[in-house]
Amino acid sequence: MITGIHHVQLAVPPGREDELRAFYRDRLGLTEIPKPAGLAGRGGVWFRGEGAELHLGVEEGFRPARKAHPALLVRDLAEVLARFPECEIDRLLPGYVRSYIHDPVGNRLELIQPVSR
Repeated sequence: MITGIHHVQLAVPPGREDELRAFYRDRLGLTEIPKPAGLAGRGGVWFRGEGAELHLGVEEGFRPARKAHPALLVRDLAEVLARFPECEIDRLLPGYVRSYIHDPVGNRLELIQPVSR
């Protein structure tokens, strides 16, 4: 039986790791974690936040998905979106506020916060 999600992997183009670090670590506040020695030579970068890991894996011929995306839970969506002034909060999903952002290579991310009742 499935009990949770360990990580989500997103594809990225080769050679963009520093730009992705600046986005995921510096703008979103995730912590970079070392890749296992046997995987480190493949490129990419891994991050961890409270309760979630995000693995960015290099894919030759990369094209970002237009619709597919992870939904990342946040404590304070307004605080996070202060770093992304071009984004707006919507309330289309009952019980949540959310917004969509894109990383530097075009991956779509949903940032979502439960609404207190």
